[in-house]
Amino acid sequence: MNQPKLLLRKSFTLCLVLVSLLIADKSLAQDGKALFQTNCASCHAVGKKLTGPALAGLEERGPWSDRKKLYAWIHNPGAFKATNEYAANLVKEYGGVLMSNFPGLSEPEIDAIVTYINTEATKKPEVPQGPVGEVAAEDNSLLFGILALVLAIVALILLQINSNLKKLTDEKDGVVRGEPVPFWRNKAYMATLTILFFIVAGYFFAQGAIGLGRQTNYQPEQPIFYSHKVHAGINQVNCLYCHGSAMEGKHANIPSVNVCMNCHMAVNEYKGEKLFREDGSEVDGTAEIQKLYKYAGWDPASNKYTAQGKPIEWIKIHNLPDHVYFNHSQHTKAGGVQCQTCHGDIQKMDEVYQFSNLSMGWCINCHRETSVKFKDNGFYSMYEKFHNDIKNGKMDSVTVEKIGGTECQKCHY
Repeated sequence: MNQPKLLLRKSFTLCLVLVSLLIADKSLAQDGKALFQTNCASCHAVGKKLTGPALAGLEERGPWSDRKKLYAWIHNPGAFKATNEYAANLVKEYGGVLMSNFPGLSEPEIDAIVTYINTEATKKPEVPQGPVGEVAAEDNSLLFGILALVLAIVALILLQINSNLKKLTDEKDGVVRGEPVPFWRNKAYMATLTILFFIVAGYFFAQGAIGLGRQTNYQPEQPIFYSHKVHAGINQVNCLYCHGSAMEGKHANIPSVNVCMNCHMAVNEYKGEKLFREDGSEVDGTAEIQKLYKYAGWDPASNKYTAQGKPIEWIKIHNLPDHVYFNHSQHTKAGGVQCQTCHGDIQKMDEVYQFSNLSMGWCINCHRETSVKFKDNGFYSMYEKFHNDIKNGKMDSVTVEKIGGTECQKCHY
């Protein structure tokens, strides 16, 4: 094998190794974050208490320095609590509420979540600068891509220099060589570029196909700037006041204008903290209330309705395909699923966006890991075997999957 081809092979291999390491490191961090958001974020935060304890420094508390015990706790909290005093006291501290089983989380996935928690815990808190001064989360994908491209160009330049030096030494030694094959006629080069093209194109095609029809982070601009942070967060308006059928019906309804006017007949001016849109522009809260009055046909000066009202044309954010059956009450009332599990920290959002990808895999994983309120529940009296196994201590809980929650016909019709 001649020198240029050997150098090309080594340079190409080096570039592949560097890019692979960078992508692998980034993928691990993303996996840990994604796993945390999917499985933990509804009850836990890294730096503060929510429904469950803050997770920063968890390996320094109780038995969690032993990963085997941490795995056992996450896979089956009820069984582990019975054998560990610290875990039993932790459950008592949080009102006797036991964490859901997560038997589907593998040990490497739990390790990835712990790594993400430890990484987030070491980050310094950002100094609030207001939306105009806020910096978006750093994404080094472009930097890594540019670095890989620069390395490839340097490798090609070195190959060309090496070829020219080889030609000069051959001429000096009297060695007659034929003209070098042009780059575009070199089969090795062209084959390599073709393979790289298909790898890159295949990756983006697969990602596009997987994400087809999904709307993660979809955040349309609504006709009125409605802040869930102000209503559900700061003022503690219960979700069910506006979305009453979320607990009793198939759909979580959007409130009518009259529901809004129950409060805003009296609240006609916004005096809270400044509001900002995603683009950093400031929102006049009082002007947004005036938009509501226009929809309602309400005259705040005379304190009465003076015109025909009309519904607010809110833009729906969370959409499922027509062939998917989803019942809100089955999850919220029967299953006890919290709003934040699917919708994220809705009480912290000014402009609502789609938090979860709502894919079939996301739903199936939840069904595999979530325990139902099975004990002393007459609705599940038909499952005599499960009731007997719980009484005999053979199992601690029953997941949605065990009662048919992953069967196709449960969600598709």
